[in-house]
Amino acid sequence: MIGYLAAGSAAATAYLLTVFRQSLAEAGYVEGRNVAIEYHFAEGQYDRLPAMASELVRREVTVIVAAGGTAPALAAKAATATIPIVFSVTDDPVALGLVVSFARPGGNATGINFPLAELAAKQLGLLHELVPAARRIGLLVNPNNSPSEAVKKDVMVAASAIGIEISVVEADSSRAIDTAFATLVHNRAEALLIGTDPFLFGRRVQLATLAARHAIPRLIRVSSRK
Repeated sequence: MIGYLAAGSAAATAYLLTVFRQSLAEAGYVEGRNVAIEYHFAEGQYDRLPAMASELVRREVTVIVAAGGTAPALAAKAATATIPIVFSVTDDPVALGLVVSFARPGGNATGINFPLAELAAKQLGLLHELVPAARRIGLLVNPNNSPSEAVKKDVMVAASAIGIEISVVEADSSRAIDTAFATLVHNRAEALLIGTDPFLFGRRVQLATLAARHAIPRLIRVSSRK
């Protein structure tokens, strides 16, 4: 049995689940035939992940796939030191304590590192090219997602270098997104950069609708789809 622990929702990552199942089938494992998959989706509520990871351990899964960034990987790692964990994270897995080193991971976890926080300055530069007249840009992040602090820091530094003012707003729920946009409108943000986060990616329709309603050009960091 495979345990699938995800930060986002099944609906928001349906295409990834399709690819996941296809890849398993190519390796000879077909769901419902010779392998079972136990799914747990936090729906953007990261505080649910530790209990979900513990449940997968109780179910004695053979391996845990931690999908959707750092939070599921840390929850899985905290829940077991023996069940193999496959992760995809945006933070340094060595610094997080997930692995000993890149060359020799050690322990029970291995996976892929996407250093997305380091791309924040480039994302801001791209948005500036798209909307060169914008002097005040909003940055929307999820405060519960650990890479958010690094993203804010990098964006602030990059913005200072090109003379742009950054208005940081935070959201970890649909209602909070509405509030964040109200703040952006009040602060007269002329463009919006949306940080990497599974929850925010899952609310991309809401984000696009609000941005269009308030005529705020936006750059959604779609790399959060892991």
